[in-house]
Amino acid sequence: MLLNGEIDAKTANAILYGCNVTLGAIRIDEQQTKLDELEKIVEELKTAQ
Repeated sequence: MLLNGEIDAKTANAILYGCNVTLGAIRIDEQQTKLDELEKIVEELKTAQ
């Protein structure tokens, strides 16, 4: 859209920034989910001993 002149550079930059922020939040959420699962496994292993 930027190359076609449909939006200006400032708007394109704002859209890209918003997308990157959203992607970062998704990644953090996925990492937290994996961490929670690992902590649960560790606790289960501790109580099994």
